[in-house]
Amino acid sequence: MTPELKGYLLVTLLKLVLVFSVVMLAVAYETLIERWLCAWMQIRLGPNRAGWRGILQPIADGIKNIVKEELSPGTATTGLYLVAPAIALIPALILAAAIPWGGPLPIRFEFSAPVLGRFTYDELTSTAVTNLPIGFLYVLAMSSVGVYGIALAGWASNNKYSLLGGLRASAQMISYEVAMGLSVIPVLLLSGNVSFGHIIAQQQQGLWYVFPLSLSAFVFLVSGFAETNRVPFDLPESESELVAGYHTEYSAMKFSAFYIAEYANMTTVAMMVSTLFLGGWDIPFTHWDETPGLAQTLATGACFGFKVAFFIFFFVWVRWTLPRFRYDQLMSLGWKVLLPIGVVYVGVIAVGLWGIEQGLGIVRPVARDLALFGLNLPVLVVVFLILDRGTLIVGASRRPQPSARSLGRAA
Repeated sequence: MTPELKGYLLVTLLKLVLVFSVVMLAVAYETLIERWLCAWMQIRLGPNRAGWRGILQPIADGIKNIVKEELSPGTATTGLYLVAPAIALIPALILAAAIPWGGPLPIRFEFSAPVLGRFTYDELTSTAVTNLPIGFLYVLAMSSVGVYGIALAGWASNNKYSLLGGLRASAQMISYEVAMGLSVIPVLLLSGNVSFGHIIAQQQQGLWYVFPLSLSAFVFLVSGFAETNRVPFDLPESESELVAGYHTEYSAMKFSAFYIAEYANMTTVAMMVSTLFLGGWDIPFTHWDETPGLAQTLATGACFGFKVAFFIFFFVWVRWTLPRFRYDQLMSLGWKVLLPIGVVYVGVIAVGLWGIEQGLGIVRPVARDLALFGLNLPVLVVVFLILDRGTLIVGASRRPQPSARSLGRAA
């Protein structure tokens, strides 16, 4: 093995340990932050016993889950019952490895270690663990694998409520995954590449894609709520109907694995929205962050963390503000609203981009993105002021109810 290859493997291993540790720490303390925020929104006390203002509560919860007795139903399908939490957890944890959280960092070292020999490295290194050329396609594909764990958990538990939760998760995934895929096609049309690094670079040259692709950002964010099984789309685990849904029969660390996967997916969705539509680690109104350096990497990492934290707060805010959708309303939203909007919007952006670049000759990124933003304004008016009022698309909640006279006539 050459010294250069050993240096590359060492840097990759260090990035892997760093990213995995940050994700696990973030997932643990997102639970505490959510409990703090929901207590603040509902004017009540949150965790305040374990450490200062409950700062050690995640550690106490982790110890409790580790030492808690493992219980499992005697009629469960043992193999699938045990492996389901891992199938849900592993894809959720590895997704962050493909997303760059800061500007590239120049790393240079050369040293020798006993037995292992000489290590050499001198490159401009991406902050992502692996800089995949297929970027967000990998994230979309791997995020879809987690639903297998949920479906298997519901089926293997041999519990009717768990099975219904697993079936709901599968149907929910099909209804929103298509819309989520359609929402990122305009990003591909505008950037010409599916690599996260290239998408961020394109937004540095023009505008953040939340402006020229406003509707795509909205559809992706709504689909992200369904991706994470959170209110208002937490149908697979709705406690008022299914006890706890697919994880009803799980306890201790196996139960905890599903919640770790949920919060890890929430973090991943927040990172994806920030990267695809808010410039990723780009600091607005300056080009200083585009020059490689340690200070730039730390500053861009802090900026990216602020964007991700904002969306995590938004997820929590929505959970403790909005009620849960009915199951038929979710299906209606996915198939009758998000899917048609995604298909039509891809055509609008494709035709608009061709007309702006070929017809009007506007090729400068900033001018092109401003022109697309102007095109988005009437589209947003149509979607939010016409379709949202039930004028063209009527959801399940607006079905006409029978009148008292018609009921009396039928009787």
